[in-house]
Amino acid sequence: MIVLCGCSVRRMAVNQVGNALAGGGGVFATDDDPELVRQAVPFGLKLQESLLAESPRHRGLLLSLASGFTQYAYAFVQQDADEMEEKDVAAAKALRDRARRLFLRARDYGLHGLELEYPGFRKNPVAALKLTTVRDVPVLYWTAAAWGAAIADSKDRPEIVADAGKMAALMERALELDETFERGAIHSFLINYEMARPGAKPAEAQARARQHFDRAVAISAGQLAGPFVTYAEAVCVQQQNRAEFTKLLQQALAVNVDAVPEARLANLVMQRRARWLLAKTDELFAE
Repeated sequence: MIVLCGCSVRRMAVNQVGNALAGGGGVFATDDDPELVRQAVPFGLKLQESLLAESPRHRGLLLSLASGFTQYAYAFVQQDADEMEEKDVAAAKALRDRARRLFLRARDYGLHGLELEYPGFRKNPVAALKLTTVRDVPVLYWTAAAWGAAIADSKDRPEIVADAGKMAALMERALELDETFERGAIHSFLINYEMARPGAKPAEAQARARQHFDRAVAISAGQLAGPFVTYAEAVCVQQQNRAEFTKLLQQALAVNVDAVPEARLANLVMQRRARWLLAKTDELFAE
């Protein structure tokens, strides 16, 4: 009995700490120093993983790990890989491989959380999605975002690319349940996806991407840099519309990062990408 009580107390303590850590993402989101966050996040993620090992059914930790690994991989590994490409192809590939592994780790945490809520989700996610509600939108979004990023980095891994339909189903369900999540983040994600959707005709893909862009900007009141950067990179480059590309990236750089404190870090990260893309303008557009 004493042992059982001890285990119960330990589990309660782990869950309380897990709750605190899972809800602490706002501390990073409001930070104005991306490099400080780059150095701090890995420790926080590993700490959460150690707590999850003690309490494997903690849904808050699973969601926090899904979102945390996705954001870390995109902001501090994927971007580094893109910037490294011109200088060292091998090093860039190694970083991209690492980013893919991190994205897949994030996806698996998200899928585990959905499996706990809806047994059988992994085997038949499309059918299980019908049962999801608006409270599932965060885990649906981060799972799909991680999955989509992993697919984008897996052009040489057909077994991962084959899951694009499942990934899209999660994101589209999240859109159906709450299109305003994270100030239009779902619409921003779908800008990219529409341009890469299998079998899509270019004109139709561009039209759908534009609709998602317009909604993302409207929902965020133009206070997020992400939609401008995403549309410029995903659509304007394909259209070879240099003028709009430049205009949108300048709009991204003009976003006041202090206007929405909880999006400060995300805006700084996307503005870094905007500057990098502007520096590559001549390479991206034919004369």
